Order: sequence, then structure tokens, then C-alpha cells
Amino acid sequence: MKEKLNQFMEQIKLSWNKTSIFKRVLYISMTILLIVGIVVITVLTNKHSFVPLYSNLSIQEVGQIKEELDTRNIQYEIVDNGTTIKVPEEHSQTLIVELANEGIPNSGNIDYSFFSENSSWGITDNEFNIMKLDAMQTELSNLMKGMEGIEDANVMINLPEQSVFVSDMTENASVSIVLQTEYGYEFQPNQMKGLYHLVSKAIPNLPEENIVIMNQNFEYFDQYASNQADHIGATQDVKTEIENDIQKRVQQMLSAIVGVDKVITSVTADIDFTNENRVEDLVEPVDIDAMEGIPVSIETIQETFEGTDEIGGVAGTGEEDIANYPGVMQGEGGDYDLAKETVNYEFNNIKKEIAEAPYKIRDLGIQVMVDNTRVIDGEVVELTQQELNAVEEGMASILESMITTSIDKTYGEIETDDKISIVFQTFHGRDQLTADMSEEGSSTIWPYIVVAIIIVTIIIIFFVMRRKRTEDIVEENVTVSDITTEDSAVVSDLEEQPKTDQDIQKEQLEKMAKDKPEDFAKLLRSWISED
Repeated sequence: MKEKLNQFMEQIKLSWNKTSIFKRVLYISMTILLIVGIVVITVLTNKHSFVPLYSNLSIQEVGQIKEELDTRNIQYEIVDNGTTIKVPEEHSQTLIVELANEGIPNSGNIDYSFFSENSSWGITDNEFNIMKLDAMQTELSNLMKGMEGIEDANVMINLPEQSVFVSDMTENASVSIVLQTEYGYEFQPNQMKGLYHLVSKAIPNLPEENIVIMNQNFEYFDQYASNQADHIGATQDVKTEIENDIQKRVQQMLSAIVGVDKVITSVTADIDFTNENRVEDLVEPVDIDAMEGIPVSIETIQETFEGTDEIGGVAGTGEEDIANYPGVMQGEGGDYDLAKETVNYEFNNIKKEIAEAPYKIRDLGIQVMVDNTRVIDGEVVELTQQELNAVEEGMASILESMITTSIDKTYGEIETDDKISIVFQTFHGRDQLTADMSEEGSSTIWPYIVVAIIIVTIIIIFFVMRRKRTEDIVEENVTVSDITTEDSAVVSDLEEQPKTDQDIQKEQLEKMAKDKPEDFAKLLRSWISED
């Protein structure tokens, strides 16, 4: 038995050694895949398939169901942060029916269906009000749980007590709500506004300012906070955009003077976001120089009198005067002339509706750092003081002009001396930055190099194995052709030699073995028995 086993192992070794490398890899891969497949199938067949029994449960409900499953010795899984219970699929339908029959889960909440199912004449007003309040809280909680992003809601309503006396004053209710929100969910402004409106209309005499809503992390939700945050974010975006635009233009102009890598700029702006809308009613003359308008009507009065007594004075009301008649001037006779001209002018009536710009640049500061070195014949040389002064004067002139034209004129005269800062310093960080960037680039390219080497290695192995396989096939063909040539040569030699008696007997035996195998077998047995 041992010898047969050894012979079998030797045959396996010989067969393995004769096998090509490609076939060896193929056999090993198939064996590994077969083993892995058997293991996976075994694991999957022995693993229970769990399905959700209940989801969106509270902590109390999870505790009730868990206790019941432990009593029945049924496996379960609690997932989704303790809000979902999974059981084996074969027990799910049965458990739903049995737990519902036992009243599990029992949340302890009262909704409006309680009154239709438990109506009684013996209930007191206080008991009715308590159950009504609990029902309102439950129904409002169920409404909010149906909204996107809200997993659960706890509602506390405070209703004013009804007075037995008639009063014109109506007390308002208040409500506090704690939401269990989904992780990472952000409410939009319209969603929060709709939530406040829903709660306000669901409870009588509840203004929106008496509603307090927060989440499980005690973060307060204000229906107006989102608008304020949007406004602040918008103003900050405008400020950043203005600073970046000015900084870009300053960088371009100064880089043209000293070089791209020789200057660094920074801009800080003070923006006035006061939005003003006003209406002006103005009256202006048509002729600005003469300060006159257009004459629209002219009235001319001329009076002439000749006689002894002059009509004079105002219609008299004195002691000797007659009412409504002018008095008579005392004296000698004479002449009287009166010329009077009245002109009515029309001026320009101007009405202006002015909407100011949404923002104005109130103040502006520009900081510039310049490299005080230059490269001459491959050597780094610092600039002379005269060169530094010339560069500073040129930059200051450009920056003063930019600040003067950028700041709004309504803020008066602009002093640019304290708004510009120019510093000359040797730049040491650029070489280090370049080195870091090159090092970072080399570190990021290494994974690609490794992957490329692996791919090239696989391709080389594939071609080597393919070439080896081709050579084996060629060798086998050569061997077969050699053997065929040798056999044909031997046959030709035999054909050339004359047949002997042994050859004739051999041909007869071959013919007997081919045509009459049973007789040939009897002949062999007889020869063996004689031996």
C-alpha cells in the first residue's frame, strides 16, 4: 500500500514537472478560487438574514421590544443609533402579529382617537383638559415628525387658564419644542419659517414670538436668524470680492515695476453698507446767473390826477372821515402820477427719487512687501538706498492714486499717508516654498511610479510565460517530428530487410489480436500456463 502511494506521488511529481508555468498558475488559481467559493457559500448559508421589525422607535419602545425578545430567546440587532430593531426574516411576520396583540410597543401617548374610543359621562373638566392637552401635543409631534430632517419631536404646550369673568384681554399660549434632527441635516430658511407658521396655527392664541424650537444639542432655531446670517454672509462676500479685485490690480501694476516674484500685496477695505433711499423736492431758477425764472404773467397799473385837491390817504375811519372813502389831502392843488408793474415768474420744480449705492468704500489700506535684492551674473545683490527710494516713490504714487479714486468722495478729503505701507525685505521663503512644492510633487508622483512598475512587471511576466509556452509547443512539435522521422526510417529499414519466420509469426499474432481478440487471449493464457 505504501509503495503504491509512493508511486502515485512520484507520478504526480513527474506530471507537475512536465507541466508548463502557465498551466501551474492556472491550476493554483482555480484551486484557490474553489476554496474561497466554498468558504463564502458556507458562510452565506449559515448566516441569518435580518430584516427590520420596527423602525423610528423611541428609547422606551426599544427597551420594551428588547425585553420581550430576550424573553423569547430570539436573536436581534439594534441599528440606526438605537431606533431600529432587526430580527431573523423567518420570525419577522409572526413577531409583528404577536407583539401587536400584546400592545407592544406602547408609547403612552394620547391622540384624538382616544376620545372616540374612551368617551364617558363621568369625566371631569380637569381630566378632559389634561387629555386634550396631551392629544394636542401628540398630534403636533406627529405632524412635525413627517417633515424632512426631523426624526422625533417632543412638544410642551402651555395654555392660559380660562377665567370665569368676561374680559377684553386675551392671554396668549406658549409652546416649547425639542426636535430630534437627522445627523448633518441643515434646515432651509423657508422650512423653518413654515415650521413656525404650522405650530402657530395648530394652537389657538399662539403668536410666533411665543414659540421656542431647539434640537437635541440645545441649538436654538430662529426663523429670522437665517436671514440675518445670509445678510452677514453676503456683506462679507462683497467685502472679500472688493479686496481681492483691488489686490489683483495692485499686484499686476507693481509686478510690472519690480518683477512678478519680487512683490507681495495685501488690501484691507472698510465698506459702508448703509442703504439709503430718499425723495427730494427742489425749486430752481431757470436762469442760474440772474437767479430768475420764466415770467408767466405781467400786471401794469398807471394812475394820473390833475386838480386842486389830491386824493390821498387810506380809506378813512377817523373821527371826521367817512367810512370806505379816501380822505382828502389838505393843501394846494397839484398833479399825481402812479405807475405799478407786477410780474409773476415760474421756476423749475424738480422731484428726485434717489437710491444710494448698496455699498461704499469708506476706507482703504494697502500693504506692500518688496524684495530688496536682485540677481546680477548669478549673484544675489541688495539694492542701494537710492534704488530703494526710487522704487518706493514710484509705488507710493501709484497707490495714492488708486486709494483716492476708490474711496467715496462723500467722506471728505483723503489723507493717503497713513493708508499705505511699503516694506523692503529679503525674500527667503520662496526658495523653501519651491523646495516644498517639488518635494510634494515628488511625493505625490511616487504612487503612480509604483503602479506603473507593477503594470510593466505584469506585462513582462505575461509575455515571458507566453513565449515559454510557445517554445514548449515548438519543442513538442520538434520532438514529435523527430520521433516520426525515426519511426519512418526504422520502418523503411525493416521494409528493406527480408522477412524472417519470426516476422511472419508476429504479423499473424497481430492480425489475430485485431480480428479475433478472444482466441488471442486464450493463446496468451496457454503460453503463460506453460511457463
